[in-house]
Amino acid sequence: MKISVNGQTHEVDVEPDMPLLWVLRDELGITGVKYGCGIAMCGACTVHIDGIPTRSCQQWVGDVEGEITTIEGLGTPDALHAVQAAWIKHQVAQCGYCQSGQMMSAAALLAENNDPSDQDIDDAMSGNLCRCGTYPRIREAIKAAAQTIRSA
Repeated sequence: MKISVNGQTHEVDVEPDMPLLWVLRDELGITGVKYGCGIAMCGACTVHIDGIPTRSCQQWVGDVEGEITTIEGLGTPDALHAVQAAWIKHQVAQCGYCQSGQMMSAAALLAENNDPSDQDIDDAMSGNLCRCGTYPRIREAIKAAAQTIRSA
């Protein structure tokens, strides 16, 4: 079957009920997406499918229709996405394990709402867990990214 990831089409020879997470990581070598809980509760595996944040550990690859975007496709090293730049500026990551999923959820929020309230941020990010407790820095970075997006 064919899937489109970060603007490139890939032919993958896998069972349609394989989780998208494993296709991305094991078949395509796209390792920015992380395995967390495996039951769509922690958000570490969040990717976008046509811009919608999706838990790739519970998304069967055979059911995917649309463009898949991972953290590798959010920005480039030379042109970071506003969320990626804010994450670096505010030094959000500690262990970093959940951060790609966090940034994907934040980017989806800001694509819909570039002036989110604290409650909007809390609601959008409530499905992404961080064992290090970087939540205050995540909120600060999202507000900074929102400001960057609004002023662009």
